[in-house]
Amino acid sequence: MDASRIRAGRRGAVAVVLVCAAVLVGGCSDPADRARKGGPPTAQAALPMAADDLQDQYQKVIKDVLPSVVQIQAGQSLGSGVIYDDKGHIVTNAHVVGSEKTFRVTTARSEEPLAASLVYSYPEQDLAVIKLDKAPAGLRPAVFGDSDKVEVGQIVLAMGSPLGLASSVTQGIVSATGRTVSEPADDGGAGATIPNMVQTSAAINPGNSGGALVNLNGQVIGIPTLGAADPGMQGGAAPGIGFAIPASMVRTVAGQIIATGKVTDSGRAALGVTVRTVVDDGYRPAGAAVVTVQQGGPAAKAGLGAGDVITRLGDSPVGTTTELAEALADRKPGDKVEVTYQRSGSQHTAEVTLGEQ
Repeated sequence: MDASRIRAGRRGAVAVVLVCAAVLVGGCSDPADRARKGGPPTAQAALPMAADDLQDQYQKVIKDVLPSVVQIQAGQSLGSGVIYDDKGHIVTNAHVVGSEKTFRVTTARSEEPLAASLVYSYPEQDLAVIKLDKAPAGLRPAVFGDSDKVEVGQIVLAMGSPLGLASSVTQGIVSATGRTVSEPADDGGAGATIPNMVQTSAAINPGNSGGALVNLNGQVIGIPTLGAADPGMQGGAAPGIGFAIPASMVRTVAGQIIATGKVTDSGRAALGVTVRTVVDDGYRPAGAAVVTVQQGGPAAKAGLGAGDVITRLGDSPVGTTTELAEALADRKPGDKVEVTYQRSGSQHTAEVTLGEQ
């Protein structure tokens, strides 16, 4: 061990002891005695939460919320889900359900897996709802919190089935809010681009997807979805960097799916095109080439066509399909935006009124 670190630790320990001694002496002084000596009376300082109290709060949250978190078997894959209501609706990630239509669900109280069926999957936001074929008595729906009240530094617990280990809990903090994250697709291409995600230091491993990110009030503030990949580790997981879909988006999407069987109002802006990334002569990303244009869609109305290469959306440069998706994620349906594109070697611009995805 580094000797300098030992010395630093000892000095820190002495400082802590001296401070604590000062606090104890001050705490034992009589305010009236202070007044007699000419000093002003002091209010008693508020005591911080004791370690036992904090641990009790952790355990209370786990006891209250863990019964609302389930394990989902989709074909040969395992993931997690959160009980949404007492009718047996369960919200999870679209990538957890994949292309499957039927599932086996294990709850905290079920002795055997329960059968469930797909209600609707919405890959654009990586959310899906499944429903137990026969909802048992005693289902405990989770309580979803207010995403607007999530703040950096809040303590959170991630609950799910990492690597198939059901009812696992990890702890961390909210590291950031408002992150726009692009997921990789199964085929290696670009997947969903999701705005306003909650970044957390709580460990999120394969199998955690679709579970619950919970605050110390026992409220689900997000659905853990993916961990960051570190390019320096050949794409391996970057420890301490995970992302969760915020509770507000979960409620919006799940509510629409349960009410209508589909997503009717996504709030996600769209150009009405399909695109692919193109490269220049140096094999560097050079834009998003339009492959197809939705008839009567926003891009078509603005005059864009197949073969055009989009290089900028508003002030955001576009070199790849992912960058185009991320630029759109910051906007809303109905927004007007200037699109810069290349056609037959010439640069053009068009004002597009964005539609809805």
